[in-house]
Amino acid sequence: MSRFACVLVEHFDAAAVERCEPALRERPLAILRARVGDQNAGSESVPTGHRNSAPAAKIMTTLEANAAAREQGVRPGMTETEARTRCPMLLTRPWVEEYVASARHALLEAALAVSPRIEDGGAGLVYVDTVGLERLIGDPAAIGRRLVHQVRAIGLVPRVGLAASRTAARMAAATGSGAVTVIPPGRERATLAKVSIAALDLAPDLAATFGRWGIRLLDELAALPREGLAMRLGPPGLRAHDLALGLDRDPFRPWTPPPFWEEAQGLEWEIDSLGVLAGVLETVLERLCRRLAAVALVADALEIRLGLASGGHHARDVSLAYPMSEVKPMLTLAVLDLEAHPPPAAVIRVAISAHPIRTQAGQGGLWQPLAPAPRDLVTVLARLAALVGADNLGSPVLVDSHRADAFTMLAFSPPAEPASADRRRREAVPRQDDVLQPPPAQRRQRLALRRMRPARRVAVETAGERPARGDRFTGHWYLDGVYD
Repeated sequence: MSRFACVLVEHFDAAAVERCEPALRERPLAILRARVGDQNAGSESVPTGHRNSAPAAKIMTTLEANAAAREQGVRPGMTETEARTRCPMLLTRPWVEEYVASARHALLEAALAVSPRIEDGGAGLVYVDTVGLERLIGDPAAIGRRLVHQVRAIGLVPRVGLAASRTAARMAAATGSGAVTVIPPGRERATLAKVSIAALDLAPDLAATFGRWGIRLLDELAALPREGLAMRLGPPGLRAHDLALGLDRDPFRPWTPPPFWEEAQGLEWEIDSLGVLAGVLETVLERLCRRLAAVALVADALEIRLGLASGGHHARDVSLAYPMSEVKPMLTLAVLDLEAHPPPAAVIRVAISAHPIRTQAGQGGLWQPLAPAPRDLVTVLARLAALVGADNLGSPVLVDSHRADAFTMLAFSPPAEPASADRRRREAVPRQDDVLQPPPAQRRQRLALRRMRPARRVAVETAGERPARGDRFTGHWYLDGVYD
């Protein structure tokens, strides 16, 4: 039997802002959005020919309100003046698309950490296929508690419902009294009987039709004959009837995570100081690292994209020497990179993308000294690169050349573990390529060179502009294949 869980975050636009500013969670908050209106509308003194000549004025309306604001009577659709009249202590924030998008992806990723099959149901709504999770987590109530824990780890407060269908699970999450509500199999219609029909989010015209018919509860809608609904309302009426019965007709559409995870934050003022910008970067990185830690992932690359007051963008790729999910080393690397490559104008928006990967735990050698912590090592390397330059920092490697001091610099990496006794024993056995080598008499002679320090004076005789014979204090050499 199929079982589903629904993760619901109410008043999601307000919850997305509270995730960025946790101090707002216990205070009345309204999310405002500008609506273009006619400032001359309703004016009788303006001539008809000049009614629309004045520019349209922007009216700030309430898009969403959190639970504390709703207790004071604030509702979506109110103007800012009306909302403040009902709640004088109301705090307002503008609607920011980046906040909502980041919170929506974070919610999906938190659910994905519990089940490999999830569906995006919209802003603040995720459906989870829980079939098979009982053997890993426990009963449905334990699965619901695990989902609540994962979502709270990313800064959102959810309500979870579990039932045999997605519709019943959503109704359970929306109407349940606790954080987790479980509907036993076969009890979907009985449990949803007293739920208001407004919980279905029907189209306005369809909801108005049911209102004229006197349908107020889901049980009343489920009792209507399907044939009559099909004749009068068509497919929308049948779909509403299925929802009232707790049935799912739409197929399950699994959600696939994007290759890069992004956290962004818009600014209400322009920032031209790197010290102030570092505080914003730290806030964004904290949210990003919480998302990574909630699903046991790390980042191996960062991309910082700064929106500028001039209208352009300043993008920087920050390479991480070691996959990590700690805020401090990431912040140090980002600040040092921006110190070397500062933005050309004031910053009004910050976005950080991370490429998530999964690392496997390993065990160090028993006879090796403890290596430094990766976060400390990366921080030290970044500070050294800022002092001496990135091209002058790395691991020196000898070059195959006649010059004794020829070397190149490679990117630093921790030293490899020494070979084990079994491996050294295998390497001591002659390889097949060595056994098949020809005898020394048949090998081709090669030119051997020796460089003297300090340099010695040598007399060289030439024949046809080619060196034929040379003398030095310690002996002679000839062009017979050997140079001594």
